[in-house]
Order: sequence, then structure tokens, then C-alpha cells
Amino acid sequence: MAYLTEVRQLAAAAGKPALLYVPPQLPEGTLRELAAQLSSWSGVVVGEALREEGSRRVRVGGSDVLSAQLSLVRRLRSAGAATIVAAGAVSQPQDALELLAAGANSVQLHSGLVYAGPGLPKRINEAILYDRIRETEEPQPPSFWANWGWMSLLGFSMIIGGLLAWLIAATSVLLPYDETFLGVSRSVINRFNGHIIHFMSHDRITLAGTMISLGIFYSQLAKHGLRFGLHWARTALLASCTVGFSSFFLYLGYGYFDPLHATAAAVLLPMLLLTLRGLKDYPSRKPPGLTNDIVWRRAQWGQCCFVVLGIGLAFGGLTIAFVGITSVFVPTDLAYLGLTARQLAEWNEHLIPLIAHDRAGFGGALFSLAVAIAASALWGVNQGESWLWWTFLWGGTPGFAAGLLVHFHIGYTDFIHLLPVYIAVLLYVAGLYLMHPFLVRGAGTGTERTRTTTAEPF
Repeated sequence: MAYLTEVRQLAAAAGKPALLYVPPQLPEGTLRELAAQLSSWSGVVVGEALREEGSRRVRVGGSDVLSAQLSLVRRLRSAGAATIVAAGAVSQPQDALELLAAGANSVQLHSGLVYAGPGLPKRINEAILYDRIRETEEPQPPSFWANWGWMSLLGFSMIIGGLLAWLIAATSVLLPYDETFLGVSRSVINRFNGHIIHFMSHDRITLAGTMISLGIFYSQLAKHGLRFGLHWARTALLASCTVGFSSFFLYLGYGYFDPLHATAAAVLLPMLLLTLRGLKDYPSRKPPGLTNDIVWRRAQWGQCCFVVLGIGLAFGGLTIAFVGITSVFVPTDLAYLGLTARQLAEWNEHLIPLIAHDRAGFGGALFSLAVAIAASALWGVNQGESWLWWTFLWGGTPGFAAGLLVHFHIGYTDFIHLLPVYIAVLLYVAGLYLMHPFLVRGAGTGTERTRTTTAEPF
């Protein structure tokens, strides 16, 4: 006690707050001795190191450590401790809620990050916020035309634009101004090389599928996220849109200006600007998941699949865009065409700029979609958010369908060229399968107050 008194006096002399650290196994007699001094300390930190009975070994974490912490927190609160920090033994949101209900002012995370992963702080914050606001009146959502409706219209416009682009790419492929730029018609190109039109069709159909996927993500994030003030949805939308609109300038990399793309950007940009009006952030009103049960652990693997998918698509989009504004073709492209880039340029000097504009545009759109997928997977996965699972399903299907079907349709089936697509599809399907019970069947179970501790690390 003399040592503690000296430490407290030194802290007071330096004008610094001093918190007293106590183990969770604090004997009742020692607690009574400390009770008289608690008011002179700035607070108490309850540790998570629990010495095993009859042994020198010390354990951290686990249900027995949490039980000991809960008991000590209650005793310290009854003894009049000013501030109580529960340091550790929290491996799931339910643990934090129990400690706060027992009298702790705050909790620290330690071993729980090993068992629950880096997303634990976010889950705990969401659980605490929901616990505090669930009995309060829900704020009135903004009207359709206030902000989120404009983003919905932007998404629907992209879906319609993607469908029209797919129709054109699957039929005539070239628009009148494309032929004017080339100075030759489609029939002339086919007489020179029958694969060129098919190759351009494959670029434009994959772009169309990506546009449809983006439109689905935008409209869903607007309706279910932006409308209710979810900060993560706003961040995902604005980041993706910023990338998407900026990528318009990639079309100019080889000196080809596409009037249709310019018109689409001019029409869609005001919708984005109108979306930015009066945006506000609100915590989610949906019950969060509180326990690390088997459904949650399975969903973590699914979430990981989509995060990896988003990162992979981002690298793919950047690579395609870079190739589109530099060399334009990869070796498998030229093998499919049966020509060299020089032969194409010698036959028509405008052909490569036209192809480059398609490739750069697709790369930019793919990177924009990757941002939306990765952000949604990182921040939006929460128990019972069934709309997000359906967004992943319907938002990914057009892009993957376009990317795979058109390659097989035109006979461009080089395994190395399509290998990244195969891997992406596997991640996509695995992610949907693993997250389905948590997102779709998990609705309504987030308020359960049962505690389940994990036995295996994240």
C-alpha cells in the first residue's frame, strides 16, 4: 500500500491522471483495503490475466476470465470507483455489452482481436450504438428527391445504358461515328480480318456487363444505405463514382473522343452532384450480431472472399486501363487476332485508338466496380442485412456473365487469359454461399443475449 501511495503522489505532483491496475482475481480482503483509496485514483483498470489454480501459468481471455472480470467490475462499482476500464476478455460484442452493463466505463481489446479479427471494434461500436438508440424515435428518412433518389436514378440510368450497349455490341458493334472515325465500314473490316469485329464486341460487351453491375450496386446502396444515412454506404458510393467519372479521361489516351460516352457522363454527373446535397450520417437501426457463433465464423470466410475479389478486380481494372492507354494488346489478344499491332496500324491508323478507347473505358469501369464491392464487403456485412447479399448476387451476375459468355461465343478461350476470371467466379460463388446464412437467414437474431466464446483464432 505504501508503494501505491507513493506512485499516486508522484502522479499528482506531475499533474497526470493515474489508474490503478488490478487483476481479475483480486481477493475480497485486498479489495476492502483498496476501497478506502479508490477515490484518490483517477480510475481502475481490470486486467484479463488469470492465474490458473495451483499453477504458475497465466491465461488471458475465455469465459472464466470474463466471468471474473464481470464480478470484479460490479464490486468496484459498488465500492465507488470513479472510472473502470475492463482491459481484455472481450472477444465478441456481447461481452462488451455485459461489461458496460456491469458498470465499466469502457473496455479495451486485447486477446479478443486474435479470436474475432480486426472487425471487432466496429462490431462493438455498432452494438453499443444500437443499444443506446433502439428505444429512441427513428429519424424520418429524406424524400426521394432530397439526395438518395438521384443516386438511384444514376444507377438505373447505368443499367439502361449497359443494356443498350450490350445490344449494340452483340449486333452491329460499331456505331455510325465509329465507322466515320475509321473511314471504313464493318464489312470492309471483316474482309480484312474476321476476328477484329468479334474482338471489339468482346470488349464492349464486357464493358456493358460491368455498367449493369455498377448500376445495380449504385441503386441498391442508395436505397438501403444512403437513404438511411449509413456512412459506409456513402463512402462506398462516392469513392466508386469518383473513380468512375475520372476514368472518362482514359478514353482520350489514344486521341479518340467518344461523343456517346461524353454525353452519358454529362447526363450522369449532375445526378451525382444532386446526391451530395444535405447528406447526414445516422447509426444503423438494425439489430447487430452479438456473438461469434458458427454462422458468424462462416460468414467471415465469405466476407474474406469478397474482399479478395474486390482487391483482385481493382488490380485487374488498373492493369486493363494501363494496357489500354499504352500497348493496348496483351500477347493472347494478338494470338487471337492473328496479327501484330504494327499490321493493324498499317492497315488502318485509327483502328488501334478505337480499340484502346474501349479497353481503357472497361478498365476504369471495372476498377470503379471493384471499389464498390470491396467497400461493401469490408464495411457493410452485418447480421440480417439480406439486401446486401442480393446486391452481391444480382450486382455480380451481369459482369461475370458478360465476361465469360462473350469469350466462349467468339472463340477466345485461351486458358491463361481467362484464368483470372475463373478465380474471380470461384471467389464470388464461395462468398455468396458462405455469407448466405448470416446475411439472409440471420435477420431477427441479432438481439439475442446469449454469450458464445470462440475456441479458434480468426
